[in-house]
Amino acid sequence: MSFECRQHCGACCIAPSINEPMPGMPEGKPAGVRCLHLDENYGCQLFGKPERPLLCEQFQAEASVCGENRQQAIKLINALEQATES
Repeated sequence: MSFECRQHCGACCIAPSINEPMPGMPEGKPAGVRCLHLDENYGCQLFGKPERPLLCEQFQAEASVCGENRQQAIKLINALEQATES
């Protein structure tokens, strides 16, 4: 069963840290900070472009990470972020 990315969510562009440079964010972004490429409809303005970070490109939406709404997704992704901190 496939899981589709939820429209107008953007949790994956807010909750995780991104340790790769991207346009306008040369140091990446810390966890919990909204990516400046997340538009007002919670869509990624770098989607499909070569400057999109590899982490973002490889992210796969799934129920265990995305939950049932944006708030759940942010909590789940925050928990993963904390569990993988070094």
